[in-house]
Amino acid sequence: MPNSPLILSGKIVSSAVKEDLTKRIAALKQQGIKPGLTAVLVGEDPASQVYVRSKERQSEKLGLNSQVMRLSEETAEDELLAIIEKLNEEKAVHGILVQLPLPRHIDAQRVIEAIDPEKDVDGFHPVSVGKLVLGLDGFVSCTPAGILEILRYYNIETEGKHVVVVGRSNIVGKPMANLMIQKRPSGNATVTLVHTRTPDMGFHTRQADILIAAAGAPEFIGAEMVKEGAVVIDVGINRVDDASRERGYRLVGDVDFDAIKDRVSAITPVPGGVGPMTIAMLLSNTVKSAENSLE
Repeated sequence: MPNSPLILSGKIVSSAVKEDLTKRIAALKQQGIKPGLTAVLVGEDPASQVYVRSKERQSEKLGLNSQVMRLSEETAEDELLAIIEKLNEEKAVHGILVQLPLPRHIDAQRVIEAIDPEKDVDGFHPVSVGKLVLGLDGFVSCTPAGILEILRYYNIETEGKHVVVVGRSNIVGKPMANLMIQKRPSGNATVTLVHTRTPDMGFHTRQADILIAAAGAPEFIGAEMVKEGAVVIDVGINRVDDASRERGYRLVGDVDFDAIKDRVSAITPVPGGVGPMTIAMLLSNTVKSAENSLE
């Protein structure tokens, strides 16, 4: 039984990704192209504000042409769609990101579908999703793409392994399952996807060689749900009250880290695991879009 698991650091992997991106951005600039990413933020959601600021800082640090459009909570859906249409036409914009969640009066799916698939760096457009399912080259949703990059970086074999994904969201669960079944390196796995309506979820999670938890519930995965020696990828990031902390809370994942760390062979921490990879892969998709514009 492993006692000292390998800690899969998203900070380390994202640094490696950005180092590669720096070279690719420099090559693009020699051809007169500066990759451009425009984020559109509607409303005052605190988590979205923090996330967009982080994207903005990291984009600028890498030398991307970074722009954030901050719109009021009352922005009409048609007004937002008109902005997206304009961004679709701008050659200097290679990536368009509309930060979710959107205010309730705006149809998020309609907004996603309005983005030019060639600029869909979030990987949410039906064209991007369809390409993923078919195994065609396209933009992959950033969090699943980041998880794949972590597995590659640490040479974690997926071929012939049993991958269990907890959660069926369009952002993580579904694209993650589709990535893992692809007939290519860092794929070729047998995949089980479980969710809130799965009877005896623990039966399935205990079969996992690689367990990917994207349940959205703090410390939901306990020791009794994990096979000894498994690799665990924790996608969750949840605030839980903690009076002992100065800020009154602490961040935990969907996995009970302390309870399972002595059972597993490798695990991502929270924070510092999957989180840094999401932004790194957004930047990677933007650079890829800029490279595609040369073709």
